[in-house]
Amino acid sequence: MLVERRLIKNIDFTVLITVILLVLIGLAMVYSASHATGSMLDLRKQFIGVMLGFTGMIIIILVDYHAITRLKLAIYIGNILFLLAVLMLGRDIHGAKSWFSIGPFGLQPSEFAKVAVIITLAKYLANKESFASIWDLFMPFVYVAAPLFLILMQPDLGTALVFVFILFSMLYMAGAKGRHLLAIIVAGFMLFIAMVLASKVTYLPHLLKPYQIDRLTSFLHPQADVKGSGYNLIQAMIAVGSGRFAGKGFLQGTQGRLGYVPEHKTDFIFTIVGEELGFIGGFLLLALFFALIWRGLRIAYQAKDKEGTLIATGVLAMFLFHVLENIGMNLGVMPITGIPLPFISLGSSSMTASLWAIGLLENVWIRRRKIMF
Repeated sequence: MLVERRLIKNIDFTVLITVILLVLIGLAMVYSASHATGSMLDLRKQFIGVMLGFTGMIIIILVDYHAITRLKLAIYIGNILFLLAVLMLGRDIHGAKSWFSIGPFGLQPSEFAKVAVIITLAKYLANKESFASIWDLFMPFVYVAAPLFLILMQPDLGTALVFVFILFSMLYMAGAKGRHLLAIIVAGFMLFIAMVLASKVTYLPHLLKPYQIDRLTSFLHPQADVKGSGYNLIQAMIAVGSGRFAGKGFLQGTQGRLGYVPEHKTDFIFTIVGEELGFIGGFLLLALFFALIWRGLRIAYQAKDKEGTLIATGVLAMFLFHVLENIGMNLGVMPITGIPLPFISLGSSSMTASLWAIGLLENVWIRRRKIMF
């Protein structure tokens, strides 16, 4: 009972309240995006994700994060097997095998893979003594390569990019030299350019599919293909802009409801926010994400050990990339990668995994003082 009181006393309530507000906004936006059909199935699926997420979050908070990371081998192997299984048994949706079908519901292993990689990589890097040479970065890259490759096989390029951002952020916080990481980024960018050029020559193997390259580059000139690769982006910008300062009002949006914005419940749900709640609603949503990320930084820097710092850094990097990329692609300033907006986009797997990640943040914060337990 004493331990439970100390847990409650030391919870970061700013993080908790911020997340609850984001979840409520997300449920409202999913309802708004779905209400024209008269079906509440999407809202029910999202609510199940919320319930599973908060339940898992409570369990994670109660278990010391050191006990969780000690299971790194089991978590790593389980993660690989889970990703392999979806490739063999998963449901093909829009050309990607990323989901298991469970009745009317879908389970997306790649969302949980992010949390698994954060936990296992934090334990691995915490035991790493130094990164004196650029070659010391080789094994961490190999460590992440297996789940990353399996996700690319689905194919899910957006989630793969999240993994890369998490890896670089955690490596930097673990002590890797900035110049080494920058050199790898430059080399990777040059490789990407080479793959784009290679895709134009049909007799060379395409490491990236043509539609993936179109999605990544269409934001530069969306008007070049207004009915093809630029369509989603143009419609998203029209929807966001139509909300102006105060928005059209809750449930009063038309662009998404009438089907002009594809994937308006998932990848482009920020268009619903912009159209119905306007600049004010979009700004308040960004303010909530800023508060969450700011508190995440504080948790990372005040963790009691390197392991806790790395877990918090991984969670923070995951949320930061999702927010910047998703909102950026809705505004036409970032490539279209198809990743959800945490707590807002429709997707019970994303909601559940995001809330579990918040449980890890709270876990690190609660146990920042060694004298507690």
